[in-house]
Amino acid sequence: MTTSEPPSAQPSEPDREEQAFRSRMGIAGGVFLLGLTLFFGVDTIIRGRGDDPWVALATLLFLVPLIFAFTIRPAVFADDARLRVRNPFRSITLPWGSIADIRASYSSEVFTQDGAKYQLWAIPVSLRQRKRAARRAATASQDDPLGRTSATADVTDTASRTASADQTVADLRELAERLGRRPENKGEPRIRWAYEILAPTAAGLVLLVVLLSLR
Repeated sequence: MTTSEPPSAQPSEPDREEQAFRSRMGIAGGVFLLGLTLFFGVDTIIRGRGDDPWVALATLLFLVPLIFAFTIRPAVFADDARLRVRNPFRSITLPWGSIADIRASYSSEVFTQDGAKYQLWAIPVSLRQRKRAARRAATASQDDPLGRTSATADVTDTASRTASADQTVADLRELAERLGRRPENKGEPRIRWAYEILAPTAAGLVLLVVLLSLR
């Protein structure tokens, strides 16, 4: 009696490693501002007189989380199951099936099936970069009298003629359209407030107001 071997399983698509999108300019600016703020704040704490050290401490407690939140914290993470958006004061987890569209106009935004809209702080839109990309695209589309493509640009290099934010949004939109059809990627958005940012900011603000009112 012979036994037949079970049919071999079809190879599945490997899971996508989580890809992160962040603003390098935002991070660089945040590191600079944090360094400057800490330098002056610590200097005042050490050398200040009277209640100046306490005012400086309250100011640091208020400003440092804010600077971090708006410059270094923002990020967008994408894998095979979901899109995670980390904005200054909250994090939004969006299964691909819950996303209706991702667009970039004056800012990058993701729209859900239930009509909600969330900004993508980590993918800022640069109008100057967009204008430069439009000029490169216009130059590349011009043909010389002999019918050859302009030598100043390569028509096959579409990425070089697209603003980085627009290209990133286009890539994320393609992922949403492809992965959103998977049944396992259905679900509702989940939102978590960044209390680790909000709590010290609020405490610093309250302390700063109290100290200044007592002067």
